[in-house]
Amino acid sequence: MNAESGFEIKPVYHPGDVGDAPIGEPGEFPYTRGVYPTMYTERPWTMRQYAGFGTAAESNARYHQLLAAGTMGLSVAFDLPTQMGYDSDDPIAHGEVGKVGVAIDSLDDMRRLFDGIPLDQVSTSMTINAPGSVLLLLYQLVAEEHGVPGAALSGTIQNDILKEYIARGTYIFPPKPSLRLVADTFAYCRTEIPKWNTISISGYHMAEAGATPAQEIAFTLANGMEYVRTALAAGLAVDDFAPRLSFFFVARTTLLEEIAKFRAARRMWARIMRDEFGARDPKSLMLRFHTQTAGVQLTAQQPEVNLVRVAIQALGAVAGGTQSLHTNAYDEALALPTEKSARLALRTQQVLAYETGLTGTVDPFAGSYAIETMTDEVEAEAVALIERVFSYGSAVDAIEQGFQKQEIETSAYRIANEIDNGDRVVVGVNRFAADSEERYEPLRVDPAIESAQVARLTELRLKRDGSAVERALADLAKAAGGTENVLPLMKEALRLRATVGEVCHTLREVWGTYQPVEHF
Repeated sequence: MNAESGFEIKPVYHPGDVGDAPIGEPGEFPYTRGVYPTMYTERPWTMRQYAGFGTAAESNARYHQLLAAGTMGLSVAFDLPTQMGYDSDDPIAHGEVGKVGVAIDSLDDMRRLFDGIPLDQVSTSMTINAPGSVLLLLYQLVAEEHGVPGAALSGTIQNDILKEYIARGTYIFPPKPSLRLVADTFAYCRTEIPKWNTISISGYHMAEAGATPAQEIAFTLANGMEYVRTALAAGLAVDDFAPRLSFFFVARTTLLEEIAKFRAARRMWARIMRDEFGARDPKSLMLRFHTQTAGVQLTAQQPEVNLVRVAIQALGAVAGGTQSLHTNAYDEALALPTEKSARLALRTQQVLAYETGLTGTVDPFAGSYAIETMTDEVEAEAVALIERVFSYGSAVDAIEQGFQKQEIETSAYRIANEIDNGDRVVVGVNRFAADSEERYEPLRVDPAIESAQVARLTELRLKRDGSAVERALADLAKAAGGTENVLPLMKEALRLRATVGEVCHTLREVWGTYQPVEHF
C-alpha cells in the first residue's frame, strides 16, 4: 500500500532500508527525537481544549469548566465575523454571530471572556489570523486591568496569514501589508510580551483541505521561511524573534506516517534555520508545535467511532513529540461539542498521559526500521515540494500563482476518489455501516445572541468618548500609511474602546483588501 504522501509502505522493513542520517539525541540538533532532552518524562504536554461559542459570558463559563476538569491551557475559537475583522452589527455579519466561535467586538467582550481567569497562570492560544494582533492587544489590555504585566503573559496567536490565502480564506489585507503586520507583531512582542508565541505557522488547515502529510509540512515550512525573510527585511535579528515562532499541525489516523511527519518536520526546520538563515540560538532551531486531531476525519455516521479515531490521532501526536494538544470531541462532525463530549475529549489526553506509560521514555519509536525509513521518505517528499515552491521566487509568489492550492486540491480529489471507490476504508461510511443511527441532540447556539451583541455595541458607542476614538483611529491610519509600528496605536484605540471592526476597517482603507486571482 502507499502512504498518503505517496511513497510505498513496505510489508516488512529491514536495517538496509534506513538512510544514513544520524538519529541524534533528544534535545540536540537536528531535534529529530524531540526539542527537549526529557520531553514528557518530567511533565506532560500542555493539554488544551479549543472552545468558544455564542457570547463571551457563555465561553467564559466553558473555560471555567475545562480548567476545573484539568485543562492546562485555553484555546479560543472566534466566530467568523471576528475572524474577518467585522463587528457583530455589520450587515455582512448577519446570521454568523457566535456560530463557530465567540463574538469579540471590543475590550468589554474580552473582559467578559476572561473574567475570573488568572492570566498569569494560564497559557492562552487564540485561533485568529488577519486581526490576530488586534485580539492580542485586547488580551494584553485585560491583563493590565488585572494587574498582570505583559512579561507574565504566555500563549500564542495563530497570526498565520499565508495559509489563509492557500486553504482557509479568512484574509483581509493583501499579502504585503499582511506580512508587515506580522513583522510589527514580532517586534512589539519582543519588548512588550516577550514570552508570547507571536505566530503559529499552521499546516492544520491545509491538511483539513486535503494536503498530504508531506504537503502539510512542506507548505508550512515554506510559509515559515517567508515570515523569517519578512522579519529580517524589517531589520529584526533572526535570534531575536525566531525562538518565539511556533507551529500547528494536524494528527491523522495514519499513525506511523504521522509520527514520521512530526520527526521529519523538526529535522527540516532545524537545518533550514541554521543553514539558510544563520540562526545560532538553539531555541531558534527548535520546531515547537501544537497539534489538533483531524476534524476532517470525524464522521457524522456512527459518531461514537470518532472516540477511537481521536485516541489514535492523539497517540500519534504524543509519540511524534508535540508540545501541546487539542483532542476533538466525538460529536464535532454534528455540532458544537457538548460539555460532556468536551470533557471526554480531555479525558482521552489524560489517559494517554497517566495510564499508558508513554511519558516514561522519550521518542519511543526511535530506531524502528519502519519509522526511521518513513521519516526519511516524508522529508524527501517535503524537501522536493519546498524547492518547487521557491522555484516561483517566494512562497507569496507561489500562492499568487495558485501552486499550493492546486497541489492540495489534487490530493484531496485523489483521497475522495479512493474513499468513493472503497480503496480507502472509512469505518461506518464505506464499510461496516449501521442499519440505523441513534438520535443525537446537538448543542445549539441561541439566535438571540446576535441581537444582544448588537445591543451591547450600540450601548458601547453611546457611552465611549467618540471624538477620542476618532482621533486614535486617524493616528492609526497615518501610521499604517508610513513605516511606524502600528501596534501601539492600535492598542491606544482599543483602550479607548474602538471596536475590532473599526480598527480593521481603518487598516482596510489604507491597505486595501485581498482579491484572489482564479487559476484555471
